Amino acid sequence: MSPEISSKPTRLCPTCGTRVASDATRCLVCGANIDIPVKSQTSARPVQGSRMPEITLSLPAILGFFTLFLAIGAGLVYFALKRTGAVVEPTVTPTITFTITPSITPTPVTPTVTNTPEPSPTPFSYQVAAGDTCSSIAYAFGISINSLVLLNNLPAACDTLYPGQPLLIPQPTPTITPMPTATLSAAEATEAACTKIDYTVQDNDTLSSISANYNVPIAVLKSYNGRVNDTVRTGETIIIPLCERFATPGPSPTPTLPPPYAAPNLLLPPDGEPYITSDQIITLQWAAIGTLRDNEAYQITIMDVTDGTSRKLIDYVTDTKYIVPASFRPGDTRPHVIRWWVNVARQSGTDDSGNHVWDNAGASSTPRDFIWIGVPSAATTPTP
Repeated sequence: MSPEISSKPTRLCPTCGTRVASDATRCLVCGANIDIPVKSQTSARPVQGSRMPEITLSLPAILGFFTLFLAIGAGLVYFALKRTGAVVEPTVTPTITFTITPSITPTPVTPTVTNTPEPSPTPFSYQVAAGDTCSSIAYAFGISINSLVLLNNLPAACDTLYPGQPLLIPQPTPTITPMPTATLSAAEATEAACTKIDYTVQDNDTLSSISANYNVPIAVLKSYNGRVNDTVRTGETIIIPLCERFATPGPSPTPTLPPPYAAPNLLLPPDGEPYITSDQIITLQWAAIGTLRDNEAYQITIMDVTDGTSRKLIDYVTDTKYIVPASFRPGDTRPHVIRWWVNVARQSGTDDSGNHVWDNAGASSTPRDFIWIGVPSAATTPTP
């Protein structure tokens, strides 16, 4: 049986919490008195009329609307005045302005000449390489050996260089070319026509022998080649000014002959060398004294000392060797002492028969001897 659901209003006991009727004055469970609540009268609400809708705008929006209204109003006023003819547009009249360009008269200004000192050339450093000499370094840089020696405090012989040695190289002094003149003097014409040759130093050459061969003073050779001493080396190139061979400037009708040559140095055969076989070739050799001129040659003198001065041979060659002819071999079996020497001879002309005439042009070498045994005679058969 389902409980009956009362539709009457109820309330809770404030003491035990039991649900009782809303109009009960005592709780049936705990017996506590329950006060009946007094219904308060509903206060009357005041009558309020309808309100207008509110629109909230920000300050930038207000300024924007205000500017728009001003622009619209100004436009309406302008168009209204234009329709009534109150607005007259001004006529633009161009104004021509003449600009006078002043004529500038240039005033000549005298320039002030300022002397600017030219910087002095500064020496630069060079490191000596293997095989370098003072002459080769001076020739490579176009300077004189004397300037190289003075700048680096080197000895006069300039023979103390070693690989890796630092040297100061002076700047070459520029040579100012003189202005050409209308006429040249005899000395200037000779200098302009001066012929120079390059000579390669050979073995046993000295500056004195080169000077004697080409008839050029030693002082002139040293000046043209920038030398401070007389030392020359094999393979070195020396400039020889042929124009300095004349005693006076200008051509000479009679050429000056070179001084006598030095004595040649004999090489082979050794002194006292014996030659026994009948078919052996004997070659004489000696060292060159320099370059011979066209009319010069070596004079070879061969003499059989054993037979006296009756057997003597004189011949002329331009080479430094000579083969003794087989016709000069002794005709008997005795040992013959053959003596020989060499000197330079110069052709001075020809005789009535057309043979060359030779004059001695240098010192004779120290004589040498060799032993030459002649061809043995055929053996005779004894008669019994």
